[in-house]
Amino acid sequence: MRKMTEANLINAFAGESQAHMRYYIFADEAEKQGKPNVARLFRAIAYAEEVHATNHFKALGLLKDTSANLQAAIDGENFEVNEMYPAYYEVARLQNETTAQRSIHYALEAEKMHARFYSEAKQQVDQGQDASSEPIYVCPVCGYTVIGNLPDKCPICGAPASRFKKF
Repeated sequence: MRKMTEANLINAFAGESQAHMRYYIFADEAEKQGKPNVARLFRAIAYAEEVHATNHFKALGLLKDTSANLQAAIDGENFEVNEMYPAYYEVARLQNETTAQRSIHYALEAEKMHARFYSEAKQQVDQGQDASSEPIYVCPVCGYTVIGNLPDKCPICGAPASRFKKF
């Protein structure tokens, strides 16, 4: 693939991915404000943006087998934990941006678990197995993720177990 086309697809993937998430966030807010049909519209178009992002990702040749995809996920999570979020946190701290600090702290702590879970899953996949079938729970406040037994409250933000989403 030529460099300009590749750069364009990378940028398009990023833009479509952000639009996908932004529209889901907008849908939740519309739902809270009593506008279920606006929420439905946002969700439908969010899905279309996901389709676009997926097509761009595939065109870039970035979709591999499960083991390679897990390694890419591990690498991404480790980058966030070891480089990106610590640097972002320090900037927010220096600028006294407490809301940003909290958001970054939540993400950093949750990403540590994600990297571990992906590493465990990769080991299982590389041995010809699937990952654990235990339930996975995610805190809707901070993103803390746990496989298996749900804690009474989130160890990162203190949200009660009743708020966790089960997968």
